Amino acid sequence: MLLTAAVSAAAVPAVAQVSPMRPINGTRLDVVATGDVARVPDLVRINAGVVTQATTAVEAIRQNAARMEAVRTALRAAGIAERDIQTSNLNLNPNYRHAENQPPQLIGYQAVNEVTVRFRDIANTGRILDALVAQGANQINGPMLTIEEPEAALDEARTEALANARARADFYARGLGLRVARVLSVSEAATGFMPLGRAGMVRGMAANDMATQIVPGEQTLNVMLTVSYELE
Repeated sequence: MLLTAAVSAAAVPAVAQVSPMRPINGTRLDVVATGDVARVPDLVRINAGVVTQATTAVEAIRQNAARMEAVRTALRAAGIAERDIQTSNLNLNPNYRHAENQPPQLIGYQAVNEVTVRFRDIANTGRILDALVAQGANQINGPMLTIEEPEAALDEARTEALANARARADFYARGLGLRVARVLSVSEAATGFMPLGRAGMVRGMAANDMATQIVPGEQTLNVMLTVSYELE
């Protein structure tokens, strides 16, 4: 006999599995269970860029390079290591003026240079963002907050998922007048992150408190397991 208890969306392919060593003599029960743990993010990523426009491509690139160097200098002054600054986008595009019943007219060029920055001092995120803007960054995306080393937290979630799966198996076994005899297989279907509180930027309202403030909130890490049991 095969019983299946499905409590979530379809799982993705398993990444780990223990195969049964002997034939099933009793009833097979498949249980899907999850485990969740919450953590405060400890790593910040932001994308900061400079967009410049000029009548010639050379001038657009020249202006962009000068302003981008000021942005990098501001990052280094804020204590960001060179290894944590990475160019993520660099392009040059023509700008055209469009008029009705007229062919497009080239009026200049736009240069874009973006870097991805990561750092761990979340308390200083607002100060770093303000320094970037002051030094010429006019395109900022983020912050994106995450957990740098999630495995310890994920292991806690796995432990909880296993306990939840066993509790559910015992529940079904009691309802059927059976008992859980053994585990047939365990597969980890998915792991993921979910923000419990969205990070955001808040401007101070007082005249002496105008720095951008970052609220990190929390993230929940979750693990989904599929566990097969033999009931007898």
